Amino acid sequence: MKKLATLSVLAAGALWGLMGLFVRRLSAAGLTSLEITQLRITGGLFFTGLYLLLFRRALFRVRLRDLWCFAGTGIGSLLFFSYCYFRTILLTSLSTAGVLLYTAPVFVMLMSAVFFREKLTARTLAALAMAVAGCVLVSGVGTGEPLPARGLLLGLGSGLGYALYSIYGRCAINRGYGSLTITFYTFAFCAAGCAPLCGWGRLASVMASDASLWLWALSLSFVTGFAAYLLYTWGLERIESSRASILASVEPVVGTLVGIFVYGEALRPAAAAGVALVLGAVAVLSARKSVNNS
Repeated sequence: MKKLATLSVLAAGALWGLMGLFVRRLSAAGLTSLEITQLRITGGLFFTGLYLLLFRRALFRVRLRDLWCFAGTGIGSLLFFSYCYFRTILLTSLSTAGVLLYTAPVFVMLMSAVFFREKLTARTLAALAMAVAGCVLVSGVGTGEPLPARGLLLGLGSGLGYALYSIYGRCAINRGYGSLTITFYTFAFCAAGCAPLCGWGRLASVMASDASLWLWALSLSFVTGFAAYLLYTWGLERIESSRASILASVEPVVGTLVGIFVYGEALRPAAAAGVALVLGAVAVLSARKSVNNS
């Protein structure tokens, strides 16, 4: 079952890695980051809710005292992460945005140490140092092509927000909720939190201007929303939070490949070294988990 859970998380990461395709197309049509987030989450809520309504109605039930878990996954994680990540995609290359996003495993390890009292070993600290050094290289410091401070901060913010999903999601799992329930209420809270910030009139106007945008929006919400979060949360039920976050690091690899082969993005040598360092940090953490699980 753990092997299947591993494949499930890897598949989720691969689907998330395709996000840049949809975000750039919708952004080119004139939609803002928050408007794209609203489309993605509302669509994901629709797909998840329809499935539950038709096949698993009992999974709608939750306890009021547990709603903070879903507020955490929906607003504290998904809404915050989506806004930061989409903005980073527009300010930087897909590879840079992906690498900054995947500081998330480091955040997960640090928060696990604080909230779940996991030990910070020398191996963990070495991985943290590698990730920080990698982010510095990716940012372009000292190369004449520096990443704007806003892009760097938003990228790190996306990593923190992404990490919070594993933390809040684990809290919900520990209270007996399954992947479908967590996914539905995550989308519900995120959609509700994003709604007051979204320009609905402008959103409707842009979407009405080109019918093909609806196909892009539905694909975004199904592929990177409903399917990816269902796969990730199902895997999270069966393996540790930090391990799931590490396994999903296939996302920046897929994002980088999309950037190179679809958009013709070049990867500077320093940035390539940064990618290697960050993914190396992920590998170090993954090795640590493998040893502990053996």
